[in-house]
Amino acid sequence: MNKLNSLLLVAGVVALAACNNPDRYGAGGAGAGGMGAGGISQGGLGDPSDPNSIAYFNQTVGDRVHFAVDQSTLSPEAQTTLTQQANWLNSHPAYTAIIEGHADEQGTRAYNLALGDRRANAAKNFLIANGVAGTRLQTVSYGKERPLAVCSDEACYTQNRRAVTVLGAAGGV
Repeated sequence: MNKLNSLLLVAGVVALAACNNPDRYGAGGAGAGGMGAGGISQGGLGDPSDPNSIAYFNQTVGDRVHFAVDQSTLSPEAQTTLTQQANWLNSHPAYTAIIEGHADEQGTRAYNLALGDRRANAAKNFLIANGVAGTRLQTVSYGKERPLAVCSDEACYTQNRRAVTVLGAAGGV
């Protein structure tokens, strides 16, 4: 029995050592094969300098808008970003989008899911009013379940009160 325990201990140490490779994702921090978070290829987002890429949309056009406390009304800044999104989507008809609604941690789960839904639909309705076909858009609410920033102060709350437009290929939503 003692040899079996020793063998299992050695096997466990070897297994843990294999997990402790600080460069296991390569110099760029991406996973095997250039895969990033969620298994999405870093190259799959494209080059941020290519106006036809998802990376360009996210970084230059802007993929998110923010909201005031307990509000789903679009601010002038949000309307500007959504106008840019609508223009980009109208000139790139092969893309679809899911609009995610988010809330800060204040309030109940049910309240925040409903608020996230109102926020996502406010963004979706604005895009439709600006010429994007409703069949290309879907919404989902995550409420307070997917915060960008985790702390209990206004700096975090502000970042978490948002709607995010996530692009996908035609038919991929």
